[in-house]
Amino acid sequence: MSRSATLPPIRIAPEAKASLEAVLREGESMTQFIENAVCREVEFRAEQNAAVARAKKALRSADKGEGLVTAEDFLAGMTQRAKAAQQRIREAVAAKQKRASE
Repeated sequence: MSRSATLPPIRIAPEAKASLEAVLREGESMTQFIENAVCREVEFRAEQNAAVARAKKALRSADKGEGLVTAEDFLAGMTQRAKAAQQRIREAVAAKQKRASE
């Protein structure tokens, strides 16, 4: 188990401190609030960095012409998905009407 570390003290405006104190939950300390906020921001930035890395990789692949889909192929796929969805809706409506008539 690792030892805990201390963050450097921070200075904030009195108004910001008052706003912070106003939103603390019952039994929650400023230290707990700040610790939670830091942990959430670290997770967010890690996810953000990973997303940027994936986007850069995708752009590099696109620049090389890898994995690109023509507009016609894209539209054909979307048309196929729309037709399949329409069929599922028709089947669901028919099944509902059949149950209602029984």
